[in-house]
Amino acid sequence: MTLTIGTPAPDITLDATSDTAFNPAAFKGEQVVVYFYPKDATPGCTTEGQDFRDRMDAFEKAGTRVFGVSRDSLRKHENFRQKQGFPFELVSDPEETLCRAFDVIKLKKLYGKEHEGIERSTFLIDREGNIAAQWRGVKVAGHVDEVLAMAQTLSADR
Repeated sequence: MTLTIGTPAPDITLDATSDTAFNPAAFKGEQVVVYFYPKDATPGCTTEGQDFRDRMDAFEKAGTRVFGVSRDSLRKHENFRQKQGFPFELVSDPEETLCRAFDVIKLKKLYGKEHEGIERSTFLIDREGNIAAQWRGVKVAGHVDEVLAMAQTLSADR
């Protein structure tokens, strides 16, 4: 099932870094960015995380929390987060529960072979817990600025 604008965020709880739990449906009253990325410590995923990190003050001013999600283990997430100085939590989804709920697992080709993997995607959840915006098949360059602009617009409309 593909999520559409206005539908409630999935009610699924997973482990995140800093010994926290993450459930996208549990943040009513706050805006939340959930970005899905393929793998810790790879060039594109590192750049995307750094872009969110570097704009965290602006996201906070817009009343927006940020969470990154991949299939990597909590241990890998903790190392990645610490090395990059990410001020936001990373969510571990090794069973692809949240990934499938957001419909970001797609068939990909690498070196002529097909495999299932995470399609880089981002979702903005509004204060009512509904999907307010979504970006699929994301290209990293300029993406975080686009998400921030939407978060600021949504915050200003409040």
